[in-house]
Amino acid sequence: MPAVPAAPPAGLRMIGSVVGFLVLVELTSGILQGYYTPMLTDIARHLGIDDGDVNWFESAQLMLSALAVPILAKLGDIYGHKRILLASTVLTAIASWGVAFAPDFWTFLAAWSLQGFYVVWLPMEIALIFSRLRQQPNRAVLTRKAAGILVGALELGVIGGALVGGMLVEQFAGMLWLTLSIPALAVTLCIFAVQFGVPESTALDGGTVDRTGFALLAFGLLTLTSGLTFLRINGPETWWAWAVLAAGAAVFIPFVRYESGRKDPLVDFAMLRSPAMWPVQLTAGLFGISVLGAQAPMSTFARTDPGQHGYGLGLEASQVSIIIGSYVLALLAGALLFPAAARRTTPRNTLVGAAVLVGVGYALFLPFHDTLPQTLANMVVAGLGSGALVAALPSAAAAAAPLNRTGMATGLTNTTKAIGGSFASAAFGIALASAAVDALSPAGATATAAPLEGYLTVWTVCSVTAFVAAAVLLMVPRLAFADPPLTAEEAAA
Repeated sequence: MPAVPAAPPAGLRMIGSVVGFLVLVELTSGILQGYYTPMLTDIARHLGIDDGDVNWFESAQLMLSALAVPILAKLGDIYGHKRILLASTVLTAIASWGVAFAPDFWTFLAAWSLQGFYVVWLPMEIALIFSRLRQQPNRAVLTRKAAGILVGALELGVIGGALVGGMLVEQFAGMLWLTLSIPALAVTLCIFAVQFGVPESTALDGGTVDRTGFALLAFGLLTLTSGLTFLRINGPETWWAWAVLAAGAAVFIPFVRYESGRKDPLVDFAMLRSPAMWPVQLTAGLFGISVLGAQAPMSTFARTDPGQHGYGLGLEASQVSIIIGSYVLALLAGALLFPAAARRTTPRNTLVGAAVLVGVGYALFLPFHDTLPQTLANMVVAGLGSGALVAALPSAAAAAAPLNRTGMATGLTNTTKAIGGSFASAAFGIALASAAVDALSPAGATATAAPLEGYLTVWTVCSVTAFVAAAVLLMVPRLAFADPPLTAEEAAA
């Protein structure tokens, strides 16, 4: 009599089809994150702006994400993670079509910023999966596996988006609107995958929306953004721009006090004070500096002509895709290897090792940045660590949070990552523009190339902050983020 194949574990049966549809969502997220990068220089020339100003696209989008994710994550815990995932997908689709047909710089900037609602997708997906597994004794392990699969799909989307974007921007030269319509179409189709393929969370714990807390958070973040904008426009020697920044930071004092006194806060600072939680959130913020803030500088550096400026790689848009593809393949490998590495050591030690790889990868740029092979090697090292962190941080936050705070905890990893990326984008924009030199493009039009010193600053900051994150993670309890030991009843089952 033939052996009957063993049935998959109950937890896998519960989330198998869900993960399948969420993979489509993350493929779309990857397209959004990779598609535009090879053509940032083309977009800048189309809008009549300098290379350093490209950073303001990312800065504005990331700041909106930092503002939107906490409230959306809280709404997910209250009304359902699928409902918020669907709403954010609809908003992202509308903004993506706005990016395609924006007639001028300010319209493009507004649409690009609103496109940042996609940042809540992965936290909502992890929270949804963790919610469906909340009764399973091995929920942390299964969540890490699902997170690795989702991040793998995201990175495949980045690779495909970058390759297709770099090819189409040259194929459809002179029709940028057509090239930019492709990701908008992908997000629109993604709406149907969420609506018809993703079930709602199995249990919701209710609660209320903290409007006052949201208002304080919004005012603080907007004030900080204004200060960064004033510094970029008027220069770092402008004292009153620093005063605006200080005022924005000061707003967070009453915000923390107000939230700490609420029973159902927008941000649970009691949860954040946990020894397993605050290092994760701080790491997410430090990690955002490199994984989000350094994307645009890498693209513009690769496109800079070394024959005219003495540095850069002089690549075309389609060739930039080679760098992006190598980096994202490394991200994919890091994401998929994280669960196995966590089993062999501990989740904490794997996180520390990932942060160290990011630091080493960007440190290698300081002496080695003259050739494409050097750049590829550096990006692969940084990418391995970055992929593990992208997969690990939301699942680690979910494992460290109370069951009724999973959406908030996973959402905060993206909030702090977005804040770190937003500040880095603004600061890197200032660094790249501080000593910009006029250059002549191949077509004969005047363009502005960023200085090598600015790029060295970017790589140094990315490396140092990654090493700081590794040191912070060493403060996490050794066995944090692991599943609790099985009871006798669970082991028997």
